[in-house]
Amino acid sequence: MGGQGVPVLNGNAAMDKILSVAPMLDWTDRHCRYFLRLVCPSCVLYTEMVTTSALLLGRDPERFLEFSGAEHPLILQLGGDDPHAMHAAGRMARAYGYDGLNLNVGCPSPRVQKGSFGACLMTTPDLVAELVAAMGESGLPVSVKHRLGLDREEDYAALRAFVETVATAGCRHFIVHARNAWLKGLSPAENRDVPPLRWDWVHQLKRDLPHLTIEINGGFNDLAAVTAQFSAVDGVMLGRAAYHHPLLLAEIERALGRRETLPEPEVILSGLIAYAERWGEWLPAPRLSRHLHGLRFGQRGAGAWRRFLGTAEPGESAAKFLRRGMSLLD
Repeated sequence: MGGQGVPVLNGNAAMDKILSVAPMLDWTDRHCRYFLRLVCPSCVLYTEMVTTSALLLGRDPERFLEFSGAEHPLILQLGGDDPHAMHAAGRMARAYGYDGLNLNVGCPSPRVQKGSFGACLMTTPDLVAELVAAMGESGLPVSVKHRLGLDREEDYAALRAFVETVATAGCRHFIVHARNAWLKGLSPAENRDVPPLRWDWVHQLKRDLPHLTIEINGGFNDLAAVTAQFSAVDGVMLGRAAYHHPLLLAEIERALGRRETLPEPEVILSGLIAYAERWGEWLPAPRLSRHLHGLRFGQRGAGAWRRFLGTAEPGESAAKFLRRGMSLLD
């Protein structure tokens, strides 16, 4: 896959023009990721955030860790604040064959605030460095996804100091959500839109720390906005735009010279049918179909396709359901 411009993650190899899809809780499960990989062979995919307690104390860690080999390159995003737990979780990730680890230092939800991790870790860069060092003992590359800062405090110098401190632990890849996380007064959904975007801060971070890989996240919805970023930073991570308009990923690939034509929805659906057939009755239609509303985004017949996705019959397998849907794409 390297010939297609896929960023190589194992071995900390250099990455050029990274295109990735953000970890999104309840969205980027393994079925969603398989779909996105059919759309975009070169993008880096991330799991939903998995807490170390779910892996180490839960009865079914396989539920969180298993994935299809077609999903590579795939990064496991971890949430937590205990270096020993991060070390153990990192070893599990290596055993399962992940390409890298990512530490969540950006989630503002009340649940992670109660556990004092996620965006709360922005206030403790030394602890983040400890967590990164513990994760790095797995032998996998480690990245950190973080915010610009917390609440309404705007301090570029503090952001740079945070990154420099964490980098001393061996982290060379930082994914910066270009907004603050407001822990008081905003919901997690509002935190994705209300705090002001500061793309220029991320650009400045790359200029100040050119030896680090700096990837930008936040507010990207169209091809022009994404491609313009590659002259300033090393990569772009898309979130909701990739989920709701997945073919945008293929458009970006084409703009980067990684493909000549866009994938046809019929070809993508055929790949999904083959995938669903391997699962058989173990994959009910809604578990896969819920991710496919954007398959025909902006195309004629998009409304009919979305209406079809709500017609799964009780107990119908995803494979059978998608075979019915193929007629809508003829």
